[in-house]
Amino acid sequence: MASIVLIGHPVLRTPARRVSLAWIKRPSTRALLLRMFRIMYRAEGVGLAANQIGLSHRLFVMDSMASSRYPGRRNVPAQVWFNPRILARSKKQVWDWEGCLSIPGYRGLTPRADSVVFEAQDAVGRRIRRKAGGFEARILQHETDHLDGLVYMDRLPDLSQWTHLDEFNRQTGSRIKDRR
Repeated sequence: MASIVLIGHPVLRTPARRVSLAWIKRPSTRALLLRMFRIMYRAEGVGLAANQIGLSHRLFVMDSMASSRYPGRRNVPAQVWFNPRILARSKKQVWDWEGCLSIPGYRGLTPRADSVVFEAQDAVGRRIRRKAGGFEARILQHETDHLDGLVYMDRLPDLSQWTHLDEFNRQTGSRIKDRR
């Protein structure tokens, strides 16, 4: 099973390549998606972009069910998105703590649009356009940033709001652990 690449690996800072409909429909792509979900679940993440496992393909998986890394967040069902693009972001910004499987052990107070309109292809290649809000919008923005070569720290206007997970837990009374 592939491991999650860490910050500093060039694939995380390189925009991912679009994938074709034929590639989406390959049996090997189905196997890749299953592997990505397994890796994400094992790490207790809520999203995983292909470049986080070293592949420069414009796709990510997400599922926020029962995540110990983000307790108390609204559940969002499992989703697969190919070639996602965010078309519009709400003016309303929401600040919340984010972490990243490729930057284990840290959290940052990160501003994100409260809602987004995005376009993508779903798990079978159908083109969709949809609006998402709340925690789902946060995950979509975080994972799309990965595919654009960005990480959540690039969104922090002030690094004084970036902290080690041990200190985050101490200050908030949380008991979150990052798994790799």
